[in-house]
Amino acid sequence: MTKQKLIKRLKGYYPMERLHAFVTFPLMLAYAAYKNPFADVFFLLYGLLLCIVILMQGQHYWKLKLYRLLDKDFDQEKNLAVFRNSKKLNLVLIALIPIIFGIQIYGNDWQVVPGNLIFWGILANAFGVLEHINYYNRQLMIDNASDVAYLLRNKKLKIASLAKDLKDNEL
Repeated sequence: MTKQKLIKRLKGYYPMERLHAFVTFPLMLAYAAYKNPFADVFFLLYGLLLCIVILMQGQHYWKLKLYRLLDKDFDQEKNLAVFRNSKKLNLVLIALIPIIFGIQIYGNDWQVVPGNLIFWGILANAFGVLEHINYYNRQLMIDNASDVAYLLRNKKLKIASLAKDLKDNEL
C-alpha cells in the first residue's frame, strides 16, 4: 500500500475510532445507566466501559501512526510505555469479567433474568475482549482487499500492527 493510500486510510480510521471511544460508547453507557436499574445493567456497563478504555487506546494508536506518516513529532518512548501499560491494564480488566458477571448474577438472586440485559452485557464484554485481541494480538478486522488477500494467501490472521510495533519497540 502506498504512503498516500495509507494516510487516507488512517484519516478514516482515526476519527472513526475517536468517535466510538468518546461519543458512541459513552452515550450507550449513559443511556443504559439512565434507563435501567444499576443492578440490572452492572455487567453491561462494565462491558461498555471496557470497550471505551480499549477504543481510547486504539484511537490514540491510529493517531500516532498518522502522525508518523505526516512527519509530526511525538514522544515515541512515552507512547510505547503507555501501550505496554495499557495492555497490562486490559488483561486485568478482562480477568475481572467473570467476577463482574458473578456480581450481576448474585444481584439477581443467582438467576439470569432476560430483563436485566445480561445478553447485551455478554456481547459488550465479548466485544471488549475482541478489541483487545484486534489491537494487541491478531488483526481481526478485515476491511479491505489487501487484508482479504493476506488471509487467503497465508490462511491465518495478520499480527496486529500494535503488537508488531511493541515487539519492534518502535511506533
